[in-house]
Formats: sequence, structure tokens, C-alpha cells
Amino acid sequence: MHDLPSAWTEFSGLSLIEAAAIFLVFVGILLLGSMWVPGRKVAAGPDLEGVSRTYTLNGLALFVIVILLAVLGEILDVISLSVLYSHFAELFIVANVFAFALSVWLYWRAARGQSESPGFLRGVFFGRQLNPTWFGVDLKLFSYRPSLIALALFNVSFAVVQYDTYGELTLQMILYQSFTFLYVVNYFQFEGGMIYTWDIVSERFGWMLAWGDYVLVPFFYCLPGWWLVHQTDSLPAIAAVALCLLFVVGFCVFRGANQQKHRFKQNAKTSIWGRPAESLDGRLLVSGFWGVGRHLNYSGEICVYFAFALTTGFSSWIPFLLPVWLTALLWHRSTRDDRRCRIKYGDLWDRYRQRVPYALIPRVY
Repeated sequence: MHDLPSAWTEFSGLSLIEAAAIFLVFVGILLLGSMWVPGRKVAAGPDLEGVSRTYTLNGLALFVIVILLAVLGEILDVISLSVLYSHFAELFIVANVFAFALSVWLYWRAARGQSESPGFLRGVFFGRQLNPTWFGVDLKLFSYRPSLIALALFNVSFAVVQYDTYGELTLQMILYQSFTFLYVVNYFQFEGGMIYTWDIVSERFGWMLAWGDYVLVPFFYCLPGWWLVHQTDSLPAIAAVALCLLFVVGFCVFRGANQQKHRFKQNAKTSIWGRPAESLDGRLLVSGFWGVGRHLNYSGEICVYFAFALTTGFSSWIPFLLPVWLTALLWHRSTRDDRRCRIKYGDLWDRYRQRVPYALIPRVY
């Protein structure tokens, strides 16, 4: 186990100001990019409030532009990505303040046009508006962009610091960088699928989602990479192969299940695994992964997160904070989804449970 870096033990008011400037410029650039960078237009159906929206899917272009500029700046010695590592604690504090401030601002903004209030704390925590916009940008969908692009930048900064310090990248760092890079790229590649998810369709935008976007994902998802910076012990080849298998299987189940559901919603006659999609009453998909388990997308996601953490071995419990917490969260979410679907579909959901009795682990649970 290595010591905590100085970023966690020493910081000053000046470093907090620097971190605030970095954070606000980063989010501001992405907001402007979301407004101006061309992208595919996708029209979504009416939401719970009966409003139909059109989204500009330019997240992948923004991701590529930011990463290329960051890497080019590092190579040309114009900027140093190591500042993200050295200011990690300060950026964490700033992100928390921003998430709280954004949540209060969203509550205040919505309260001006509404006579009834759910209560300040509840309104701030869960949010009052379903899809608030600013300058034509849907803030809920937008917030995934600084969230995941920041995660990618933090990870690159960890690789930069390790290389500058030791003159090479360890095998475990290379694996971690590969896993997380594919994870982020794939999200932006299929960004259009997000507009049909529960978070976008049904969740109001408050502290719960804002904190998840601006704090949880960029700062907690990268804990294994942060831990790997000074972990230079060699990784056995058999362990590397096992980690790759765990990630590939988890990733294929996670993204594959979500993609199958998305395709079915777009076209009920789509083919899945080479056969026409089968469903119950044309509403509940029972083909592919959805005929094996009711929430296999969560199971695959858990495998992906454990693959991230296991690149660090078992030298510390810190990198496992994320997968353990998310396992509990996704298990709870699966039970909540079951209750919500039972209310929505009634007897049809009972038929589905009989057809697909397992939730997360086939033949086990």
C-alpha cells in the first residue's frame, strides 16, 4: 500500500482557486461545444410531461476533440495533465460545491413558475423539473459529457504521472486505461440510447443526478487508476488474461443487453441473435439477454466495475469502494425496477417473471 499523494494531504486557498478555474472552464467549454458542434438530431417521444424534444448527439465529437487537444497539449508541453492528479482533492471539493449550487439553482429556477412546492430539501435532492434546458441544451443529458470526459482525462493524467515518474507504464495501468477508454468511447458511440433510459425519461434533475454526474462518476470511477499510479509490482500473465475475460464478458452483456432493448423499442420486428425478436404481447422482450435474466445489463455492468478494480490486485480496499457500492445500488435498483414494472404492466409482468425467473444471475438469483 502506498501513501496518499500530497494532493490529498496538502492544499491551499490558491490551489482551490486554480481548481475552480479549471473546473468551470472545462464545463463551460463543453457547454459551448454542445451548443455549437454539429451532431445528429434525434427526436424523442413525449416525456412524462407530454413534451417532445429533439436532441443533438455531438457527445462523441466533443469527447474526441477534448482528448486530442489534451494529449496534443501534453506532447507539445503546452499543458500538463498531471495537474489533474496534483489537484485531485481540490477538484473534488469544487465539484461537490458545484453539484450543490447547481441543484439549488435548478430548484430556484423551477420554483419561479410553480405555485406548489415539494419542500426545499426534497425539491433540491430529487429536483423539480424533468428536463431543464439552458440556451437550448438539455442539462440532464449534457451533464453526462463533463462526467465521462472528466473521467477519461483523470485516467490519462494518472498514466502521464506514472510514466513521468517511472519511465514506463505497468501492465495493470495499460489494462486499466484500455478498459476505461473503451467504456467511455462506447457510451458516446451509443449516446442516442441514453434518451430512452429511465434517468432521462423519468427522473427529475436534482442533486441526486447532478452529484452522480459531477462527483461520483469522474472522482470515484477513477479510484483504481489513481491507486495504480505508484503500484509498480508486476501483474502475472494469467491474471491479465482473467481480467480481460472478465471485462469482455461483462462489457458484452452490459452493452449488448441495453442495445437489444433499444433496438426492440425502435423496431419490434428487429432480429436478436440471428432470430426475430420474441416478446410478450409486443411489450416485453424475451429474446437475447432479456430471455435469460430480467436485469442482466446490471450484472454485466458490475463485472465491468470489478474488472476496473481488480487491476489493482488486493493491496487495498479503496479501489473496491466503487464496485461494492454499485453492486448494492444495482441490486436495489433491480428490485425497485421489478416493483415499478409490476405496477406498470400488471399481470403481464407476472407472466414475464414466470418466463424469465432469474434477475441478475441465471439459475442462481
